[in-house]
Parts: sequence; C-alpha cells; structure tokens
Amino acid sequence: MSLTDSTMMPLGTPAPDFALPDTVSGQTTTFADVAGENGTVVLFICNHCPYVIHIIDEIVKVAERYQPQGIGFVAISSNDVSERPEDGPEHMARFADEKGFIFPYLYDESQAVAKAYDAVCTPDLFVFDADGRCAYRGQFDESRPKSGTPVTGADLRASLDALLDGDMIPADVQVPSQGCSIKWKAA
Repeated sequence: MSLTDSTMMPLGTPAPDFALPDTVSGQTTTFADVAGENGTVVLFICNHCPYVIHIIDEIVKVAERYQPQGIGFVAISSNDVSERPEDGPEHMARFADEKGFIFPYLYDESQAVAKAYDAVCTPDLFVFDADGRCAYRGQFDESRPKSGTPVTGADLRASLDALLDGDMIPADVQVPSQGCSIKWKAA
C-alpha cells in the first residue's frame, strides 16, 4: 500500500465526460447519465483499498441522504486488474451488491477517465455543481484506518450542504484525500 494524496483538480474545471460500463447493470454510463439536477459526486474507489473499505458504508449513507436532494453519485474503479485482480468487474459488481450501492460502479479499464480527472488515489472524490464545474475535491472526512477518528463524511457532507444552499465552498477548507495509489498499467 502506497499512501498517496489527491492532486486537487482546479476549482471550476468542467467535469470530464466518460462512457464506461456499469459493472452491475452492464450498461454504458456517461457523466450526463449520473449528473444530478443540483450537483454530482464522482468517486474513484476500488474494492481492496483499506482507505476505501474504511469509509464505504458511510459513502453509501451520504448517497442515500443526498440523492433525493438532486445530487448524483457515481463510483469508478481504474485499477490495473493484472496487478489487482480483486478489483476486476465481476468483483466490483459483487462489492457493490454487498455494500448496497445505490449508484453505478463503473470500470475504467483504459484508465483514461482517471487521467482526465487527475485522480491518483482511492478514494479520490470530486463534487461538481449543477453546471458540471468542480466545486469541491478532497477528503471524505479526516478519519483514516486505525486513526480512532469516527467516519462521518463531514467534509463531503459540508460541501454538499453548501452546494445545495447556493454557497461557495471555500478553497481553504478543501483538504486532499489520502489513500492507496491507483494501480497504473505499465507503460
């Protein structure tokens, strides 16, 4: 496990589009398909990362709370499955089912989407406003595995509350996410 900080996409950046297979439904899914009326959360995760496993149940709770308020959610795994077979599509579908995902879990086999978002770790989170512009990127909350700090999703929740209230999310409260590095394919 290589602890990596997110690179923090510039605020205001338009959401890069994608067309990826949903490992649960088998359907090709685009950003427009998952975009919420009031904003969209794009999560780069994987099945094996202890940082993702630490927060995944709370991620589902956050989605359950905010999807009815017009916030779209999507999770994407971009790991090289030759290095991490447990992150392959069939395992992703099982993980999504076990964890009760209420959002698509997409497979980025080419890793082009992760590169377009400048995602580098799992979890790496991005929040886009109703116009599809980056309003928040950073940590889910300050909890980490074995830290003793409760998992609350406080940072993501605060950003979504601000977005729904029409408030600007200050750049200085946006703390990089930390997690396992995305497992990149050999060049």
